[in-house]
Amino acid sequence: MKTIKCIIVDDEPLALNLIEDYVRKTPFLELAAKSGSALDALSKIKEMEINLAFLDIQMPQLSGMELSKMLNGCGVIFTTAFEQYAVDSYKVNAIDYLLKPFSYAEFLAAADKAYKWYELHNQTDIYAQVCRNIIVKSEYRQQVIRVDEIIYIESLKDYIIIHTDSGEKIQTLMSMKSVEEMLPDNLFYRVSRSFIVNLNKVKVIERNRVVFGKDYIPISDKDAFLRAVSAFKK
Repeated sequence: MKTIKCIIVDDEPLALNLIEDYVRKTPFLELAAKSGSALDALSKIKEMEINLAFLDIQMPQLSGMELSKMLNGCGVIFTTAFEQYAVDSYKVNAIDYLLKPFSYAEFLAAADKAYKWYELHNQTDIYAQVCRNIIVKSEYRQQVIRVDEIIYIESLKDYIIIHTDSGEKIQTLMSMKSVEEMLPDNLFYRVSRSFIVNLNKVKVIERNRVVFGKDYIPISDKDAFLRAVSAFKK
């Protein structure tokens, strides 16, 4: 199992010590540094090869939210007592958001998401794995489709329609379950019973819908989808 080097940033000593205890209990986490100041943490992150930051949000001089926008290639899990920052955490692609006081079980669940994110983003080239073809039967021919060219897939009664970058809409007699099994699960996400989207194509989310140009795709569980996008996009 790979080890994730992390930093804890919190201006409350009790919170700092508690999270340190949680980190030390977690086999795949390695505590590289801790700090009570976001400014101090910024210099530490630049000096060390840190993969993950546990950030409090409300801190003097520089907030955790502001610090998160300065980090490149470092995952972020926010740890805060203020629920109103949850939406903002998604905007900066945080891996997770822990509301104080949180248990070790809640911490471990967030850390596990970070581990999956770390594994995904340490691949030298994600498209070396996902840029491959699928073959579907469309009318009387076999259609070869590159999976990285698929924008989204729509279920329509007994058929599915595969929408691609070129604007082509490929109709095939298949179930959503069958096509879902053909696709790499680290690239595609089923947002509702009738739609699967390519996470790499997601640019705009409006209310409970993904926007692809003039197409609006409904999302069944927006919070879960935002977490999936956040983990993929980091």
